[in-house]
Amino acid sequence: GMLLNLTVSDHGRSDSLLLSWDEPKESVGGYSLALSSLGSGTPLQNGSAGPNITSFWFHGLTPGMRYKIEVTAMLACMETTSQTVTAQTSPSPVRNLSLSSDGSSAMLRASWAHAHGQRDGYHLALYHSDSQTLVRNVSILPNASTFLFDGLLAGSAYALKVSTLAGSSWASTSIHQWTAPSMPTQLRLSPGSSTSLIASWVGAAGVTWLHLALHNLLTQTVTTTLSARRGLTRYTFQHLHPGTQYWLGLSATAGPYTVEGLNATAWTYPLSPGNVTLNSAEEQSSLQARWSTPAGERDFYLVTLQEGENSAPTRNISVDGGNSQVTFHGLGPGKQYSVQVTAVAGPYQASARSTAVWTQPLAPSGVSLSSQGSPTSLLASWEEAMGEGYLLALSPVEHPVKNISLLRGVTNFTYEGLRPGTLYTFEVSTVAGPYTSSPRRITSWTHPLPVEELTLSNQGHSSSLQASWRAAPAGSTGYTATLWETKSQQLVRNITVGNNWTNVTFEDLVPGRQYTLEMATMAGSYRSPVRSATDWTHPLAPAGVTLTNTRRPLGLSAFWDKVAGDVDQFQLQLYSKSHPVQRNISVGPNTHNFTFLGLSPGIQYFLKLTVLAGPYRSSSHFATEWTYPLSLANVSVQPGRRPQELHVSWVESGGGRDHLVQLSVAESLSVIRNVSVPRGVTQIDLERLVPGSRYRVEIISQAGPHRTSSQTAIGYTVPLPPLSLSATPVSTTWALTVRWDTPPGQRDRYLLSVQEEGTSAPTRNLEAGKDSTNITLTHLEPGTCYLVGIWAVAGPYRSLPKNVTGCTVPAAPTNVSLTNPGSSSELYVRWNKPPGQRDHYHVVLYSLSTQSRAQVQILSPDAQNITWTHLEAGSKFAVQVTAVKGSSEASSTNVTQWTYPLAPANLTLGSPSTSILQVSWAAMGQGAEGYVVDVYDTASSSPVGHMMLGGDARSHIIRNLSPGTHYSVAVRATAGPFHTSTPNLTHCTREYDAPLAA
Repeated sequence: GMLLNLTVSDHGRSDSLLLSWDEPKESVGGYSLALSSLGSGTPLQNGSAGPNITSFWFHGLTPGMRYKIEVTAMLACMETTSQTVTAQTSPSPVRNLSLSSDGSSAMLRASWAHAHGQRDGYHLALYHSDSQTLVRNVSILPNASTFLFDGLLAGSAYALKVSTLAGSSWASTSIHQWTAPSMPTQLRLSPGSSTSLIASWVGAAGVTWLHLALHNLLTQTVTTTLSARRGLTRYTFQHLHPGTQYWLGLSATAGPYTVEGLNATAWTYPLSPGNVTLNSAEEQSSLQARWSTPAGERDFYLVTLQEGENSAPTRNISVDGGNSQVTFHGLGPGKQYSVQVTAVAGPYQASARSTAVWTQPLAPSGVSLSSQGSPTSLLASWEEAMGEGYLLALSPVEHPVKNISLLRGVTNFTYEGLRPGTLYTFEVSTVAGPYTSSPRRITSWTHPLPVEELTLSNQGHSSSLQASWRAAPAGSTGYTATLWETKSQQLVRNITVGNNWTNVTFEDLVPGRQYTLEMATMAGSYRSPVRSATDWTHPLAPAGVTLTNTRRPLGLSAFWDKVAGDVDQFQLQLYSKSHPVQRNISVGPNTHNFTFLGLSPGIQYFLKLTVLAGPYRSSSHFATEWTYPLSLANVSVQPGRRPQELHVSWVESGGGRDHLVQLSVAESLSVIRNVSVPRGVTQIDLERLVPGSRYRVEIISQAGPHRTSSQTAIGYTVPLPPLSLSATPVSTTWALTVRWDTPPGQRDRYLLSVQEEGTSAPTRNLEAGKDSTNITLTHLEPGTCYLVGIWAVAGPYRSLPKNVTGCTVPAAPTNVSLTNPGSSSELYVRWNKPPGQRDHYHVVLYSLSTQSRAQVQILSPDAQNITWTHLEAGSKFAVQVTAVKGSSEASSTNVTQWTYPLAPANLTLGSPSTSILQVSWAAMGQGAEGYVVDVYDTASSSPVGHMMLGGDARSHIIRNLSPGTHYSVAVRATAGPFHTSTPNLTHCTREYDAPLAA
């Protein structure tokens, strides 16, 4: 039918729908329109429109209602075409929408009257007015008329939008409301300066405006009022009076709500006094403090007298806030004082401090000067005296004075960098402010320096030691030296020399013995600290060093002669080319032989014997010897990468120069291959061997003059796989004959595996002799393919496998039957499923009547029957069912059967004479195998004649009948055991023969 392309819209009206359609291309006589309720199907409105109209309004509809509109166009020749469209009117907004907090700071309740008409539900959207963020987004059922919003921010304005939903349309109404404010949880008022206070609060997120009022409690007046928006958490009140107490009141508003809240009090900081001074008073040991009065208010002044550099308080006086001076009496002489004046207002203070002043000091006592054993310093000390500090003066005899000032509290001073061995004069005075006491005087000597770079050396000699040193700085008068035997502490020599000596030699000493020299510098009445040096005379080298081999246990023994002189110990260092120091052994001075055990076998070792005396040593010439090599361990003979190779590997047991690998055939002791490999090589590949053969390997290790053989290892080369593998079925039995050609080389036997292809059946394993070239696999399943694998085996090794697939001859179908279901064109073949497998059945139907193949069918391996159709009626057929597997076949015996013949047609009867009936008919199809004519006496139903005719007969004359008698005749077509008859036809013989023509 014609398409009208209907569209419906409401143009924003909830009680109307506008239906529009495209102007059709065909001629239209007009339109009829019907609007009904979509749910109930009740007709509501009908309308009509002229042929040129393409839209129509429906008014007075229910908002949010679903409708069905049917448009019928009147076409030419009284034909019509109709189309239907569904639509829904827009919903109406809710009425009497309200939003109230009911005094709550965290909840708003929305309520409304239901909208007119139908609706699917309501959608509520709550927005935070300041941030314009969506707070809640809720869809509720159409019968709800209230909703509670909780968890809202206190003191905040919210906007609610309620939408009535109907289908995809909606109608909305909005309203605004505030939540009640919540007061701040904490208010704090603290001073920012002497003229400002800082107000801060916490938890003001639930208010819109904060109102603050600051009162001066001293004057009882309002100083400042302030309104602050949400988000402000502190405010500073400026231009206040110093040292004054204030009271702050706080209230909160949000929209129409106001809440009275917290209050706090605080003081402004007072100002500190100015121009604080401390001066001497008229009375002795008295000081007077003065200051100027600062602006603002204060409760009182706290005046504190402080003593010393750490300003420790000694006196505290409180005076009225109008005072400006205080006098302190009875102070001690030679002390430093300062005064601190503090203005106090409430809990706050403001202080100012004067400069320090001093009283007259006393001179120090108990002065001493000592070198303390140092050549370049003097320690001056004295008893503590009250004052600001000390003035020191130090001067050597006939040299300028050296002055130093020190602070009070120091009772000693060390002069550094002085001249050794020099007499100095020291003076000390006490200083306090502008005063200095009379000096105290004393003298002392500096200590002389010790000798420097003192050494004691044997200079390579075994019976003498030379001592040398660098001359001491000025102030020394000579040197004293003592030589001792270090171990026995026996005195050897004691000498004194002048300050111009720098070395001395001690003769006739014992070789290899340690000596110690002690030496001091002399200056005036002092001796410098003792300096010492030690050394050994050089030891004598050992003689008669030899190294011999021990086999059990494996080791080397060293021997040497006794050495003259002192010996601390003997050091034996055993080397090899691979290890710079194989062993490092120290033995006592009375030992003259040592055996090294646990050495590496087959290694050439070198022995160095060293005599040690202190840091000095004398070494012998090297002695050398080889250890016996060990036989190689873990000798392994494995097949190589190719069947003609053997891979020989071993683990070196240690030592040896090289290895000799000897290969022989296992059945013979004659060596057929000798290969030399260097030490460090642990494997070798032997090539050009016979595959599948058994070999014997022996490895000889060589180290110097010694040789050791490994245990003999036996190994096989991998045999080659058989060649030209084939698997052919045995025609008379369900078996496979596997044939192959003999590969080159040797082998112990052949191993075969047989597994039914494509199944998880267990594998069947067989063996064949090493000279075999074929084997017959019997007891197999008919019509089944087998995967045959064959390996040549030599020892534990197999060749690469050779695989071939062969299929057994399938079993022939049994009990084949060919039956006629009573049809002239169908035959039904059935057989029993033979054992084993097959690819398919090949079924051939032969026509024995025409001596030709009538039909051929390929059937699945699980088929057991087939129906042949469209066959020739009255024909004889033969069928043969063949099971096919690959190129092999097995056929059943032939089975024959006939189709039913067709009944003859056009049967006619005639009586040419009084005793004769003539029967004629026409053959149907291909005819029949033969025909049978049956004659019955109609009156008595008794048979009169039964004649069997050939298949080519088409008529027959029945003789010797009674004249003028009714006979019933039927003709049957025969085919094998089946026949089909015509209906009986009745005819009467003549009563009289017709006269002959004249």
